[in-house]
Amino acid sequence: MTGGPGTDRPAAGETVAPPPGLRGRLYRRVRATSPRPTLRLRLTLLNGVLLVGAGALLLGLSLLLVRQALVPAQQLQAGSQVTLADGQVVDAKRYQARLARDTELEVVFKGLAALVVISSAGVIGGYIVTGRALRPLTRVTQAARRLSTETMDQRIRYAGPDDEIRELANTYDAMLDRITDAFASQRRFVANASHELRTPLAVMRTEVDVVLADPASDAEELRRMGRVVREASERANSLVESLLLLARTEAQAGRRLVRKVPADLAAGVAVALSAVRPDVARMELSLQVATPPAPVVGDPSLLERLAGNLIENAVRYNHAGGTLWVRTSTDAEHAYLVVGNSGGELDPGEVPALFEPFRRGGRERTGTRGSGLGLSIVRAVIDAHGGSVSARALSGGGLEVTCTMPAAGVTPVARGAAAPVPPPATTDLP
Repeated sequence: MTGGPGTDRPAAGETVAPPPGLRGRLYRRVRATSPRPTLRLRLTLLNGVLLVGAGALLLGLSLLLVRQALVPAQQLQAGSQVTLADGQVVDAKRYQARLARDTELEVVFKGLAALVVISSAGVIGGYIVTGRALRPLTRVTQAARRLSTETMDQRIRYAGPDDEIRELANTYDAMLDRITDAFASQRRFVANASHELRTPLAVMRTEVDVVLADPASDAEELRRMGRVVREASERANSLVESLLLLARTEAQAGRRLVRKVPADLAAGVAVALSAVRPDVARMELSLQVATPPAPVVGDPSLLERLAGNLIENAVRYNHAGGTLWVRTSTDAEHAYLVVGNSGGELDPGEVPALFEPFRRGGRERTGTRGSGLGLSIVRAVIDAHGGSVSARALSGGGLEVTCTMPAAGVTPVARGAAAPVPPPATTDLP
C-alpha cells in the first residue's frame, strides 16, 4: 500500500480482495436472481448424461474387442510381402497394421456418430416423456395458483395410473377438502357469532329507544330498562367470554400447550353441581350422583369448565321434574365422566352436530339463555387433554355425554385414535 498517512489507496497493479462476506453475498444474490433449471430439465439432463456415459462405455468395449480381434498373425515372416489389387507390392506386416488402424478409426467414427444420434434421440425422447410424467405436477401447481376462497371447489381429480403422482394428486385433493370444510366452518362460526351478538345489542338499543321516545317515562320505567339492558349486556359478555375460552382452548389443543398438573374429574363435578343447585331446586330435578375419584393430569380450570358446561346444559335442556345424573369412573388406562338428562327427544342423526358452535338441540337460537358454545368448549377441552367425547340420544328423551381421558400416569393418545368404550355403570342410574 502506498500514499500518505490515512490513505488506503492500493499501489499500481496491486489486487485488492473484496471485503469479507462480500463474495458470498454476491454469489447468493447471483444465484437467487439467476433462473433455476426446472425439474423436467434436470431429469432430462440426468437421463442424457447416463445415456452418453453408457454409450461411451459400450463404444470403448467395442474398440477393445476389435483390437483383440485384429492382432497381427505371428506366422508372417520378416520381409513378407503382399500384392494389392492394383498390383502394388507392400510389406505384409505394415499393411496388416495399417488395416487394423483403419478399422479401429472406422469403428470409432461410426460409433461416435451412432452415439450422437442415439443420445440426441434419447434426450429428446426423455424430455417428452418426462414432460408427460410431470404433467400432473403442473396441474397441481396451476390449481394451487388459482386457489382462493372463491375457488375452493377446484380439484385435480387425477385419473392416471396408481403411482406416486396419483397419490400426490389425491393427497392434494384431500387437503383441499379439509381446507374447504375449515373455511365453511369458519364462515358459519362468524355468521352465528354475529347473530348471537346482534340479539342482545338489539335488545339494549330497542329498550333505550322506547324509553327515550316516551317523554312520560318515570323512574320505574327507567329501572325496568336498566334491568333489561343489564341482562342483555351480561348475555353479550358471557358470549364473548365463551368465544375467548373456545378460541384459547382450541389453540392449546392444536399446540399441546395445556397445563399439566394432577387433577380430579370428581372435584370439577362438585364445583359445577354447587353452581346449579338453585336451578335444580327450582325445576325440581331428580339429581343422581356417583362420583368416586377420577384422577387425571391436566388443567384444573379447564376440567372444571368441562364439567360445568355439561351439567349446565343438562339442567338448561331438561324439563321440570326431570332427571339429571352424573357419574365418574376409572379403569387401568382411562378416566370417564358421564352426564345425562331426561330432556326432550333428539334425532340421533343430529347429535354429532351439537358439538358445532351455536348448535342447540330442540330449540331455536333466539330466546335461549345459553350461548350454544357449551359442547364446542367441551370437545376443545377434551382434545387439549388427548381424550375423546361422544354423545347419544336416549330413547325416552334426553342426551347422555361421555368424556374419556387418559388416567393419571398414562400418556395421552393421539387425536383421531379410536375411543375406548367406557365400562358399564356400577350404580343404578338411568
